[in-house]
Amino acid sequence: MRQIVLDTETTGIDPNEGHRIIEIGCVELMERQLTGRHYHVYINPEREVEAEAITVHGITNEFLKDKPKFAEIAEEFFEFIKGAELVIHNAAFDVGFMDSEFARLRPVRKTADHCGIVDSLAIARARHPGQKNNLDALCKRYGVDNSSRELHGALLDAEILADVYLLLTGGQTAFSLDSAGDDSGAAGGIRRLPAGRRPLPVIRASGEECAAHDEFMGVVGKATGETIWSRLDGTS
Repeated sequence: MRQIVLDTETTGIDPNEGHRIIEIGCVELMERQLTGRHYHVYINPEREVEAEAITVHGITNEFLKDKPKFAEIAEEFFEFIKGAELVIHNAAFDVGFMDSEFARLRPVRKTADHCGIVDSLAIARARHPGQKNNLDALCKRYGVDNSSRELHGALLDAEILADVYLLLTGGQTAFSLDSAGDDSGAAGGIRRLPAGRRPLPVIRASGEECAAHDEFMGVVGKATGETIWSRLDGTS
């Protein structure tokens, strides 16, 4: 299964008020493993970025002046996400902006017609009702390092969300950043992610902890006659 973990940054909060996408960041998962392929682009929104939005992501109007317009990157972006399952935190927000951008072009495309959509925020709310489930809160809950996230950024947030999503939905068997990928820096913007990520550590019980566990299971076994542990190791 091919999944794309995706995030966007925008000029404001409502596409119905003419706000536009200014950054897209995506990382690719295959069978729940990072492949090392990603898509990242900054976009000239052809309008002003609201001051309040700049305080969130730090992307200024001056910075975006020489960046491509959405129409110039739409096809390569569509080809990157087409047929994949998109994993997005608060998916309605990002998909609403994507559909608004695609609606300005011909042919008009709707994201859900070409991609599956998974809302990681909805999953988090179901798993942790009544708790904070924004990305920072989930990083803290699952031990994901987000120390470099001083401001929102689409690619960084997509990378962090990939880690959170895999832990939120049952973990991940291995990272595959050394697997084959397009690192040519072609126009599609698909490049190898920098090395540096490491597999999650496996923490094994010490000898003392194992001995203490066996002693406790012995007490339980005397009281109940049998424990599941004794059936597993054949001592019953």
